[in-house]
Amino acid sequence: MDIQGEKLKLIEWLQSLTDQSIIEKLKLFKGNLLDKTDWWETLSVAEIKLIDEGLKDIKEGRTKPHSEVMKKYYQNSLN
Repeated sequence: MDIQGEKLKLIEWLQSLTDQSIIEKLKLFKGNLLDKTDWWETLSVAEIKLIDEGLKDIKEGRTKPHSEVMKKYYQNSLN
């Protein structure tokens, strides 16, 4: 699809949005594109904490293969 068609699809999607949190994230994204702010600086304290916890889990070997996780969630979605 051409760029104009893609833009129209996005406009239609934006017009249908009712979730204020998504709108706020889009505004931040747009602002970041304009002012070149590093995306890390836009994260909340809670988001940074979750990322740090995930990195700690990786370091300490508390991970599972993607295939195992997908298998679990795929089975749960069938129930």
